[in-house]
Amino acid sequence: MADILYEDNHIIIVNKHPGEIVQGDKTGDEPLVESLKKMIKERDAKPGNVFLGVVHRLDRPVGGAVIFAKTSKALSRLNEMLRKGEIHKTYWALTRGLPEPAEAELTHYITTKEVNNKSYASTVMKPGSKEARLKYKLLARGNVFNLVEIKLLTGRKHQIRVQLSAIGCPIRGDLKYGDKRSNKDGSISLLARKIEFCHPVSHKDISVTAPVPDETLWNDLEKMTNE
Repeated sequence: MADILYEDNHIIIVNKHPGEIVQGDKTGDEPLVESLKKMIKERDAKPGNVFLGVVHRLDRPVGGAVIFAKTSKALSRLNEMLRKGEIHKTYWALTRGLPEPAEAELTHYITTKEVNNKSYASTVMKPGSKEARLKYKLLARGNVFNLVEIKLLTGRKHQIRVQLSAIGCPIRGDLKYGDKRSNKDGSISLLARKIEFCHPVSHKDISVTAPVPDETLWNDLEKMTNE
């Protein structure tokens, strides 16, 4: 059974686990959208095909909250809200390196190379680059790793990973963007922590928080944010 964080007639928000893919790719592995369709069909004893629309994605090694639309009305409205920046996402990351200052807004220009599926950040505009902006805040300081909260202001490929790396704070386990060691499970320590938006049909405010991974380091740093 999927780890459901919120569900109604129009949307379902689930806690994606690192290693899962949101929608199909060249690996041929079953994506989360398909496994959710099967779960809903079986759980609700639906006779026909189950509609489930992908609203946004998370990188394969990233975990956390992901929205899917259960109706075409919700999907079209959520897509428009995403385009307008009306779906607010908050991420938590464990970084190797202490961000200085402790709170700031970062602006880079990102170029992506599909040949190696990697993005590159620059402080100056380059041909083909796109502006990337985020806000970060140091939440807790550890011996080696630190807990940082990130709010995305734009949505670029691998944006959080490459921008944090650019300021000397690679995400734990993210070998692609400069960390020293991989995580045992192949994940990177980046979590889609919270999603906030106005419901596309009922218009009520929705705020959903994903739990931190059940791991000592995550748990210890989370506790420090409550002290």
